[in-house]
This record gives sequence, structure tokens and C-alpha cells, in this order.
Amino acid sequence: VQLVESGGGRVQAGGSLRLSCAASGRTFSSYALGWFRQAPGKEREFVAALDRSGGSTYYADSVKGRFAISRDNAKNTVYLQMNSLKPEDTAVYYCAADYTSMVHTTSRNYANWGQGTHVTVSS
Repeated sequence: VQLVESGGGRVQAGGSLRLSCAASGRTFSSYALGWFRQAPGKEREFVAALDRSGGSTYYADSVKGRFAISRDNAKNTVYLQMNSLKPEDTAVYYCAADYTSMVHTTSRNYANWGQGTHVTVSS
């Protein structure tokens, strides 16, 4: 599956952005999906993930209550709604997919990655 992120940009602290990740292929509903981010000089870190149906979701503690991951299997798209953004949310955001019924929170378990979209939150 090929993944293409969009929706990044620059926003002031307290603002919102919605990231989208469009996937190719006809088996999108068989993939678990995740969002990760990488800030300058830091390692890639887990942000959020959900299972094939979208019924089970997981979040990093740093974004819990502010971010929401969802998927639309009819549109082959996964979303990340980001609210109450903080300067420390500034990073390149990547979506990832893995052909599995499990949900992964570690990057090494994902076989498919998008190219990333930049998010900058100014104070």
C-alpha cells in the first residue's frame, strides 16, 4: 500500500489541524494504521494508532485528549484531528500501515510509510 499525507502547515498555539493520509490499493480495510512524528534532532515517536475497524484506538500520553485518530475505509483514508496544539507538537508527521489485525505502537512493526507532512506550531 502507498500512503500520501496532507494537511500539515503552520498554526498558532491553541489552534487545530486535521491531517489526512490517503492510501492506494483495495485492501485498505485490512491494515492497522498509525501516526508517528519526528521533531528536529529527535527520534520518531508514536502518536496514535487504530485497528482495522477503527473500533480500538491508542494514543501517546502527550496527545491524549487533544488528538483523535479515525479512518474512513470507503475513502481509503486515515485522519488525525489535532486540537489545542502546542509548540512541542511541531514535527514531521508520518502515517504508517501494517497488514495485520493487531495494533502497533512501535514504528518497527509498520511496513508501509508515507513521506511525511510538516506541522509547525508557533507560540
